Amino acid sequence: MEELKFLVAPETGKGLREGHLYDLAIVGGGPAGLTAGVYAARKKLDTLLVSRDIGGQTLLTSDIENYMGYHYISGKELAAKFEEQVKAYPIDIAVGEEVVSLGKGGEDFVLTTATRKEIRARAVIVATGKRSRPLNVPGERELVGRGVSYCAVCDAPLFSGKDVAVIGAGNSGATAVVDLIKIADRVYVVDIMPGWRADPVLVERIAAAGAKVKAYFGHEVVRIEGRDRVEGIVIRPRGGGEEVRLPVQGVFIEIGLIPNSDLAKGFLALNEAGEIVVDCRCRTSVPGVFAAGDVTDVPEKQVIIAAGEGAKAALSAYAYLIGQRR
Repeated sequence: MEELKFLVAPETGKGLREGHLYDLAIVGGGPAGLTAGVYAARKKLDTLLVSRDIGGQTLLTSDIENYMGYHYISGKELAAKFEEQVKAYPIDIAVGEEVVSLGKGGEDFVLTTATRKEIRARAVIVATGKRSRPLNVPGERELVGRGVSYCAVCDAPLFSGKDVAVIGAGNSGATAVVDLIKIADRVYVVDIMPGWRADPVLVERIAAAGAKVKAYFGHEVVRIEGRDRVEGIVIRPRGGGEEVRLPVQGVFIEIGLIPNSDLAKGFLALNEAGEIVVDCRCRTSVPGVFAAGDVTDVPEKQVIIAAGEGAKAALSAYAYLIGQRR
């Protein structure tokens, strides 16, 4: 059997080398992609990690209290530790590049970036995560960055002493409320469902805030009002009824996430939610392409689960590559 290229350690990590054939291309720089990068490097794979940023959704998380090894760590701190560990290995890293398409080019896989750069690899791991879901109501798009936010961790300090609304009563919405309780004057919670769907520990912290938090469960947002900045939101009961105006200066939208799977549409099998379908070894519908983290149909979107899936994907990619007689 011909000696495989990846049995020899690659050169010290560089940026994207166009025209170079990689053993493995990892798309995404969140916990799944970064962990996959470490495992791939330890298997001596000639690896490229390409991503718009390093950290992914971890950067948008304030307090992490359930990642093993840390009783408490902020999302930014954990992302920085991930990045430091990845950069200790000789893999190529291209930050600021967005992969927009994935397909085959002969026997290899071809990935194209938004800047029309071409990446060729023998195997691919898609770990592109998810993005915030918009409300799609009047005033939302016009006031993004002017009172409308999708990241309480990022923007909560801007609303000290002000009244704000959090749209969403799941874990992300409850976490945003907990962050804002310490900063804002009043926090309104709006959700179409009849009650909290968040972890009990978060609900308990919110309940302890007393009258500072007022919930409008079973309500939907009709519109966001304001000229230069948010001045209020209008809501109404989900089944119809009288509209209520809440005079807020900030609106934090926390109603779920959309998988960043556009690059795989028409090439990989997706479920109804747009997530990439994988098996227990992170294999997709196309041999040689693996997926890990929140972009997949694996249940429970958690940092520790994404990291574990990234490790699995890298080991599966190694097993696939070792079986190729090329």
